[in-house]
Amino acid sequence: MSSALPENSLPEDPLPENTLPGNSPESTPDPGRRLGGRAAAVLAVLSGAIFLEGIDVAMLNVALPSIRADLGMSTGALSWVISAYALGYGGFMLLGGRTADLLGRRRMFLFWLTVFVLFSGLGGLATDGWVLVLARFVTGLSAAFMTPAGLSIITTTFAEGPARNRALLVYVSTSAAGFSLGLVVGGLLTAVSWRWVFFAPVLLAAALLAAAVPLIPREAAPSRARGGRFDVAGAVTVTGAVLLLVYGVVRAGEPGAEPGPTAAVLAGGLALLAAFVVIERRSASPLVRLGILRSGPLVRANLGAMLFLGSYFGFQFVVTLYLQDLRGWSPLQTGLALLVVGGDVVLAPTLTPKLVERFGNVRVILGGFLVAAVSYALFLPLGADWTYPMMFPTMLLTGLAFALAYGPLTIAGTEGIAAGEQGLAGGLLNTAFQFGAALGLSVVTTVYATALGSGASTLEGFRAALVVPVAAAVLGAVVTATGLGRTGRRV
Repeated sequence: MSSALPENSLPEDPLPENTLPGNSPESTPDPGRRLGGRAAAVLAVLSGAIFLEGIDVAMLNVALPSIRADLGMSTGALSWVISAYALGYGGFMLLGGRTADLLGRRRMFLFWLTVFVLFSGLGGLATDGWVLVLARFVTGLSAAFMTPAGLSIITTTFAEGPARNRALLVYVSTSAAGFSLGLVVGGLLTAVSWRWVFFAPVLLAAALLAAAVPLIPREAAPSRARGGRFDVAGAVTVTGAVLLLVYGVVRAGEPGAEPGPTAAVLAGGLALLAAFVVIERRSASPLVRLGILRSGPLVRANLGAMLFLGSYFGFQFVVTLYLQDLRGWSPLQTGLALLVVGGDVVLAPTLTPKLVERFGNVRVILGGFLVAAVSYALFLPLGADWTYPMMFPTMLLTGLAFALAYGPLTIAGTEGIAAGEQGLAGGLLNTAFQFGAALGLSVVTTVYATALGSGASTLEGFRAALVVPVAAAVLGAVVTATGLGRTGRRV
């Protein structure tokens, strides 16, 4: 491994137990550039799953007005279609990551992909709003278990180094493609029926499940030698803590939300988090080994992940409102306008690996944050009559920022971690991504609403809100830069 682990870390395996034959550095010629054979097929399946997650979320955003009209949902109830998924995903992500380590990555991935198929289909069949909200919550919960399991399969299949870096960059660029293409595909499917926004993922997920069963290698039973029973108290407290914190952050951004109940929810989340720390310190078999948080590179990677995705989701929210509410663009036109951001699909697996090999993760991530800051800053003086060519530089630079930062942050968040804790590392990283997205949306919404409440025009409110993603990107650059003096390879 590239850096030392804390003293009380689990012993590191010489080669992860489910590494596919022919993919160790010893047996694969030029491992940094070859992703052939069965390993490539496994990567394709896992990338398809993360693509499914991204496109599922993006398509639904476009379909919301049609869903509200067909099911007769109020605006407040409609917001829960999005919030329910965020709660299930963000609340159970950390538990999902550790469960993959303890109960088996393949088993968790296949089981929760099946649950995803069933409840996405239920969403398409819903005739009442509450059924749709329930379906979205369970779909988010399934993604919370499936995503870190899939990520840890990759990090234990490919030996650490150029081969794993390239695999992870392909993986995360596919995720970004889902977000970008989902806006366009969602617009097209909604034109037929909003129910196809749910049925289309069912078809894709079923195909992935059929391919995953024979392709993903079986693994040895996870070792439980270090402890006895599953840490139920730790699982309950950390899940409750994250659920309350995510809900509190989402609630804080809702217009008209009373500060007292929101503060109580956040306080409850912090109290449960404190209880979780106490439980883990005393547990003989902790759900989360707290020593993993002593790793400065891992902490910086997670903070960076939170700030990066928070800045992007905040920016996307403002741009979507600007284009649709102020300019009157259709959802499909908005999706096409944002499609160029998906340029990282090409750049991430081609340009980024070369930059990481030459300059290291830290410098590439730092470059991504700086490009993001410039990109969002270019949008600050937006006017009521901006043409698309005036917006294009921001869209293009945002895609470049994604290519530079998103994949390397994933590499940094899992690099140097023992095979037995890869699921935990993936859970931490994805929790940071999801919490950052919720926090970014909440802060941007609050700033926008505050500006309008003080008498600002809609356009002035947008400009005020855009300061948030700029500030988050700059702060992310500062956090990343603190790792420059320690190593050129880690963040």
